[in-house]
Amino acid sequence: MGTVKNLQYFGWNYGQFEKDILDICLDILDRSLEYAKDPAADCSKRGDPVYVGRVISAMINSNDENGVLEGKWEEDFSDGTDPTTWNGSAEILSNWRKGGYEPVKYGQCWVFAGVMCTVLRCLGIPTRVITNYNSAHNTDGVLSIDIFYDEEGKVLDISNDSIWNFHVWNESWFIRRDLGSHYDGWQVLDSTPQEPSKGIYCCGPTSVTAIKEGDVDLDYDCMFVYAEVNSDRVSWIQHSDKTKEKVYSDTAAIGQYISTKALGSIQPVDITNKYKYREGSKMEREVYDKVSKKLTERESGGEIPVVSSNPSTGVTEKPEATADVKEPGIHGKFKLVESPVVGQDINLILILKNLTSEFKSVKVSISGSSILYTGRPTRELLKEFRSVFLGPNQEEKIFMQIYYSEYEKYLFMPNMIEVSALCEVKNGGKLVVRKDISLENPLVNIKVYGLSYSFYVKEQ
Repeated sequence: MGTVKNLQYFGWNYGQFEKDILDICLDILDRSLEYAKDPAADCSKRGDPVYVGRVISAMINSNDENGVLEGKWEEDFSDGTDPTTWNGSAEILSNWRKGGYEPVKYGQCWVFAGVMCTVLRCLGIPTRVITNYNSAHNTDGVLSIDIFYDEEGKVLDISNDSIWNFHVWNESWFIRRDLGSHYDGWQVLDSTPQEPSKGIYCCGPTSVTAIKEGDVDLDYDCMFVYAEVNSDRVSWIQHSDKTKEKVYSDTAAIGQYISTKALGSIQPVDITNKYKYREGSKMEREVYDKVSKKLTERESGGEIPVVSSNPSTGVTEKPEATADVKEPGIHGKFKLVESPVVGQDINLILILKNLTSEFKSVKVSISGSSILYTGRPTRELLKEFRSVFLGPNQEEKIFMQIYYSEYEKYLFMPNMIEVSALCEVKNGGKLVVRKDISLENPLVNIKVYGLSYSFYVKEQ
């Protein structure tokens, strides 16, 4: 959990050897759509981990059948269990069976991944849990995630695309007879219902090797997973007349840190290099170009949609820039004065620097909102406007606060706030500066005072 610069740990008891878990895992297979269509054919394929992994990926969520977990990403969990309160798989699986195989309420990505890890391990498939920080959720099959701001720097919830602060999936280890031995090894499986795969809400198995090498035309869902770790973040301003102005494209924002738990330790192991070559390297660019070429070929063949429509948001296609992007000639970043803790005010500094030998007049619109870990804003917490004059190569600091009284009722686990600043240079370009803030829960120290007692057992 948390952010790439502030990792937070969340314990999970997989419990694959606990009582009745194996029987429940077999129940999952027996209640799949594949079993319902043809029980004999389904059972004959259960020796194939590719097949089993795909079936389990669909059955852990409840989007297409009465799977184990119902997902929910809103704030109200009063008719079920808040996903952040689960700490193990056995209770969820047992509740599913005791409840007559009705979906258990509720799960989010780490819960789906924890339960699927338990089920696959119980069925004999080596499996681990993976966390991808700054994970792209792309809905239209292209390698860009569009984020929109209004003219005052506020993030707009109008795009089908999103960037999750983190996303959790699984990797399982098995051979790929369907692809060839080069693609054996770790395979991505994801039971969080994001997008349908061949008509069913599941994802994978996707060869990690295929992702790294850009072989996105291979089964299953390789293009989708590649985009989760390799897309560009494109910032746009939507003006009052609904025209859209492209501000910046960040090629290194997505998939910044991919990790799994170390053996025998709670510390993370960085496995980013298993998914992609070093950002900015020659091989990274060659793979990206390879994927872009394949994407163009598939688009021309009609296999991947190039537009995505969502009537509720009003965004029906990829926006077109109104003009070439002007370089602003300034650089900016947010900096925290101290590590933020729930219950305390948040102290921030926006640092702007003039990168040229000319004077710059900058209009700064600052906005801050509580967000879900999926990146969706929930409540505006901060709104400020400043004017800054920068001399040649001058640096200026803008101090600001978000008071606890302003965010206490609007913070949702895992305690995320996004701040952004739209910086408009007079007669020049625009710059969007942003930062995700992950607040730590306060430490609780418990001291016990009192007398000490001695006990004895009287022999009869």
